[in-house]
Amino acid sequence: MATLDGLPPLREVIQRHGLDAKKALGQNFLLDLNLTQKIARSAGPLEDATVIEVGPGPGGLTRAILSLGARKLIAIERDSRCLPALAEIAEHYPGRLEVIEGDALKVDFDALAADGPVKIIANLPYNVGTQLLLNWLLPKSWPPFWDSLTLMFQKEVGLRIVAREDDDHYGRLGVLAGWRTEARMVFDVPPQAFTPPPKVTSSVVHLTPRQAPLPCDVKKLETVTQAAFGQRRKMLRQSLKALGGEALLSKAGIDPVRRAETLSVEEFVTLANVL
Repeated sequence: MATLDGLPPLREVIQRHGLDAKKALGQNFLLDLNLTQKIARSAGPLEDATVIEVGPGPGGLTRAILSLGARKLIAIERDSRCLPALAEIAEHYPGRLEVIEGDALKVDFDALAADGPVKIIANLPYNVGTQLLLNWLLPKSWPPFWDSLTLMFQKEVGLRIVAREDDDHYGRLGVLAGWRTEARMVFDVPPQAFTPPPKVTSSVVHLTPRQAPLPCDVKKLETVTQAAFGQRRKMLRQSLKALGGEALLSKAGIDPVRRAETLSVEEFVTLANVL
């Protein structure tokens, strides 16, 4: 079967290197190269960009990113079994792919940032995806080192990222993503696109940083959202009782009988600022 980039089909690569997906690493491999190209294209032009990919596995998305002309790709892979397959891709695209073996949660991403735009494109391992997103959303300094995030999550997580007030999926993640970024759903990916197929649909989400988000202390915003959504069905005067309850809400000009999911991102920022 012909491929888009002259490299062997991914099924063959997986078989040759004995790469069965490991549940403990949250692995589900994407084998359809047309689909991986669609994901990579969602990040916009790549020719002048340094791209960072987390969890490349056998390299389906890696190949798509490089075939679309990314100037440089830095791939972070924890599973040493995948390194020989990635080395074959690096040989096919000389000087453009750097592979770092390690845990993405412990990588200093700022240190990887280069001249020109940095785009993060990844089919994130299910078990660390949300934590990685929070790490990229909540650095001490802003704007961040990255120009865009094009990430695949379980659809339920994707809906929480893009949700706004009065949406059933709206919660802490929606507030934090909405505060610092413009986030949108790009498209869904069915379970059968993966090997092995997960039990849920996945979604690609694209985020771009707001250059000047509303001024706010990150820790205070985290505290307020955690308390409010920790008891989301209760009125705010009750869920925020430990933070000042009615007095805090009165200062922020917010009706104490409202519930967390009715507050806009701007109102949460106001609460954090008067805390």
